This record gives sequence, structure tokens and C-alpha cells, in this order.
Amino acid sequence: MEISAAGRLEVRITAADVGKRVSVRCLTDAEDTTEKFTDTVGVLTSWDSGVLTITRKGGASVRISESSLVAGKVVPAAPARRRGPSAGYRELAHVSSRAWRPVESERLGEWELRAAAGYTRRANSVLPLGDPGPPLDEALTAVRRWYGDRGLPAYIQTATGAEGTQELLCAELERRGWTREVTAELWVGALAPVADRADASGVVLSRSADEAWLARYQRKGVSEVALKVLGSGPSVWFATVPGEGAEPAAIGRCVVDGRWAGFAAVEVDPALRRRGLGSVVMAALASRALEEGASAAWLQVEAENVGARALYSGMGFSAHHAYHHYRDSRDSGDGSS
Repeated sequence: MEISAAGRLEVRITAADVGKRVSVRCLTDAEDTTEKFTDTVGVLTSWDSGVLTITRKGGASVRISESSLVAGKVVPAAPARRRGPSAGYRELAHVSSRAWRPVESERLGEWELRAAAGYTRRANSVLPLGDPGPPLDEALTAVRRWYGDRGLPAYIQTATGAEGTQELLCAELERRGWTREVTAELWVGALAPVADRADASGVVLSRSADEAWLARYQRKGVSEVALKVLGSGPSVWFATVPGEGAEPAAIGRCVVDGRWAGFAAVEVDPALRRRGLGSVVMAALASRALEEGASAAWLQVEAENVGARALYSGMGFSAHHAYHHYRDSRDSGDGSS
């Protein structure tokens, strides 16, 4: 916190700092606690009528009365990473988008409108990486029309918690009645340690998802559109650990893109979990990615997937940013992330 020469806490932020990352201390309103102050760090997304709204890294918004402020300052846009590869949000947004391509896309300024017949929100949402061109309300009208013409709900994928993410856009969408349906995180880590974690000699690698791989894949009844999305990316690999029956014991998918290897669809037979098969699948895919020149890894994981988070943390991965899917409240969508 900012402390004056006289030793007093000072508020050194104003409404002109909306859009910047700030750290504030305010008097608590709670009467049943001995704590006098609470601290909040995040992006200042609004300061209206005596109330500040600050969006934290995970996307949650906190409203703070201006009268309760005792200290505040602008802080660096993102904290220094303690481990894992260094990367900006835009780089990872482009890499993760190339690893899960739609079957149809169109540009709206610096926004990409993506569609794949409703197969996953990632392939059926707007990726807004800059200025759409027209004012926001006009851009949102164009988004609704584009998805409506395809019989799809309108989704916009945003991110929070890193330099260059979209806290302000999230706030503007919420003001216009858009609803956040899904929040997950993108994690990054070094690739070599993943390859060294397990003996992957029994894993079968393929350039396509065969019937056995699809039999283990959690999304049953995969369509031709889904197969196109699964097979999209600069260099795609599918891993299979054969099982005793028709379905594999474990599967996984990896997309190699320059220095990055992106992991997805790592799934294990429920009866065989906690035996290290997830690590085996990832080790095989990581070894192949290393051979193609990759050195860094990324993956996406939902907050409630405790098992996956424990596995990836043990491999050296850590959260880079949170990402969210906002739906136009006038639509009803049921896509998966």
C-alpha cells in the first residue's frame, strides 16, 4: 500500500485509472470479525456513483464503496511468474485457438467469430483479441445475427488474470445482460519434465482418432464436425493405452505448434484411475512434441476437476489465466467448454 512521508496510508487511484490493475485496502463492513481492513487486487473495471468494481484474477467482481477506501495504488499489469515458461495472453490465446479450430470462421475487426455446428463452446464462440471495428453495441448485434443465422447461441470467450486480458470487456458484457456460463483456467509448464515422468513405451501414437480412441472419448456419438475439430491444428497427435477390452485404458490428444505443445482429452478408464495412466499418456505425447522442437506446454482445466488439477500441478504446471464463456441472455445454450 502507498504510505506518505508522514506514515499515513494514501489513496492514489482515481476514476481515471479504470482499466488498470490496482491494489486497494478498505474498511471492512463485517461486525463479527476482528479484522479492520480487507485487501483486494485486480483490474479496476468501473468507478461510478461512489462505488468501485474490481475484477480479480479468476473473474470474480468485487464492489467497494469509495468511502471505505483507506489506501490504493496502481500495480504492475501482471505479477512475475515464479515457474513455467514466460508467455503473454495474446500468444496463448492464438496458440490455443489454433489447436481447436472451428469449421467456419469470420473476422469482425480483431474479433474472430467461430462456428462448428455447436460442438464445444471453444469452437462456437467469439475470440475478441482487440477492437471489433464498430462500437460495442453494434458489434454485439452483428455477433447475435451471425450465430443466429447458424442456429447457434451467441457466445463470447474472454479471459482475466494476465496482462492483456479482457476484464473491461467482461464488465461491459455483464452490464448488457450477458451471462457467464463457464469459467476454467489455462495452465502452462515446461515440457521436458512431463516427458520424464513415466515410461511411455506401451502407448500407441497416431495422427488420427481411430474407433478405439473415440470409444474412450467422453463425448459419445462424435459427428463429422467433431472429428474435424479434433483433427485440427498444426501438428496433431492422438495417444492410446490399449485396454483388456474394446475400449482403451487411457487416451489423450496433443497439438504441437512451434514452441508449444497443447494437451487435451486426457481420459482414463474410471476403473483404472490413480495408477498413473494419465501421466503415461502425457509422457508419450510430450516426448513426441519434444522431437518436433516444442519446449513449453499448456492445457485447460476446469476449477472443479480436482483430480486433474492435482495431476497437472505435480507435473509442474501452474495457472496462467482464467477464461470464461459469456452467453447472450436472450439465447439458451447447452454446449460444453
